[in-house]
Formats: sequence, structure tokens, C-alpha cells
Amino acid sequence: MKVGILLTLLAFFSYGAKAQTSQKNAYQFSFSSVEGEVLNLSDYRGKVVLVVNTASKCGLTPQYKSLQQLYEKYRERGLVVIGVPSNDFGNQELSSEMKVKDFTQKEFKISFPLTSISKVSGEKAHPFYSWANNQAGFLGSPKWNFHKYLIDKNGNFVAWFSSSTDPMSEKITQKIEDLLE
Repeated sequence: MKVGILLTLLAFFSYGAKAQTSQKNAYQFSFSSVEGEVLNLSDYRGKVVLVVNTASKCGLTPQYKSLQQLYEKYRERGLVVIGVPSNDFGNQELSSEMKVKDFTQKEFKISFPLTSISKVSGEKAHPFYSWANNQAGFLGSPKWNFHKYLIDKNGNFVAWFSSSTDPMSEKITQKIEDLLE
């Protein structure tokens, strides 16, 4: 009898611990902005967030234009795009945050938030990327620049899109529209 009660209590507390773990979402993370200020993802509660690891000297860098178009198209409805400059793939990022900021504003007139240069893969990945990579699994983790993670209005991981998927593609815009409804 006592063993049965003990097992029931153990199962109950184990379930509670698992439920708490599953409650983690993107809102527990923050980045340093390109200007050096804290950028809390929890500030975007109620918004859909697209997080993209970027690079300034990559063949995919023109996606900045599509990211800006996407942001302009949906920001009034509640979309936030966050660019995360990274030097993880091909050493293709500029040497400082201010150079990244100047480049993106001059070349693409970027108005969405940019973070400081961050690791997005491996053991030293930014905590958001460690979490998102775990959510997406091996196939859904960044293999190159301009990999995209989509977060819903409640901070939950929803989807990932490969580097080659243009931000204005129907695949991405349809998912965003569904989440904004």
C-alpha cells in the first residue's frame, strides 16, 4: 500500500516537472541589440516573431530586402522580424555590430530589430538558439545563414524555414497570416 502511494506521488511530481519544462517558450530569452540594449523576447507577447540568423557578406544577404518587405507588410498586424547577425557559417559577418547596423541600413533600409553578433549553432550557441534548435531538431537547426524560426503570439515555437526559403515566399507568408488571425 505504501509503495503504491509512493509511486503515485512520484508519478504526480514527475508529471508536474515535465509540465513545467514544457511551459518554456521564447519569452524566457533575451538578446543584446545591435545598439547594446537588452532585447527581451517577452516584450513581443501577443506578436508573431520571425527570428533569422543573418550575415552581411553571404550570397543570401539580399534576403534582407525580403525580410524588410515582410516586416513592412505585416508589422501593423503584429509581426516582428528579428535579425541575428552571426559569423558561424563561412565567416561572412562584418567585424562589429556598428558595421552591421550601418551596412543593413545603408544597403537595405532595415528598420526591424537586429541583435548583437551571436553564435547560433554548436555548444556555445545563444540560449535562444539552443532552445529553438532543440525544438526544431537536427533537420530544423541552422546549417547556413538566413535560417528562420517562427514563434507564435504566445512565445511557442511553430516552424522553421531553411536558408533558401525566401522570406516573402507563400510558404512563410501563409504561415504568418494563419498565426496573425
